[in-house]
Amino acid sequence: MSFFSSRDLTRRPWFADKSIALEAGEIAVLRGPTGSGKTVFMRALADLDPVDSGEVLLAGVERGTMSAPAWRRQVLYLRQRATALTPTVRADYERVLALKATESSTTELPTELPLDRATEQLSGGELQWLALERALLVGPKVLLLDEASSALDRESALRFEARVLAYVALGNAALWVAHDTELAGRIGAEELAFP
Repeated sequence: MSFFSSRDLTRRPWFADKSIALEAGEIAVLRGPTGSGKTVFMRALADLDPVDSGEVLLAGVERGTMSAPAWRRQVLYLRQRATALTPTVRADYERVLALKATESSTTELPTELPLDRATEQLSGGELQWLALERALLVGPKVLLLDEASSALDRESALRFEARVLAYVALGNAALWVAHDTELAGRIGAEELAFP
């Protein structure tokens, strides 16, 4: 049994009978033509969009047996156009930690971005960093990254990739949609064709 998988997932007209399987500690890159339904597929895995048929499982547990919020904390989708939740970087992180207060005693905040920086001043790439770090504070088992580092310059993108790899190495998994043809090779990921 795979750590994270979909079996015969269908959402017409975008994809049919799509099955994937990821093991804990594994990352894969999903590639396909623009408009082929990759985003719809990723959103379906995260239980953000409905499907016509099929199932998605995390550690053998079917998505339909969990509440949507519980599933989405475990299988977290990061979209290309990230947004801030609050006026400052620190407040964004603290908001996530406040929601998790009963689950974790983590109090260390990420340091990639200046904590007192106004979120309205963040570039698109900085917002992508904020979204990643915020997601990692949630502590999902699976990261679904949909062009999640596309606005970053090369140096920042490499740091972003290293951060995702370090998180996956802790026994988590990631599926990454990217048009960057070199990404899979850089991060040592299997490349999956879509659809």
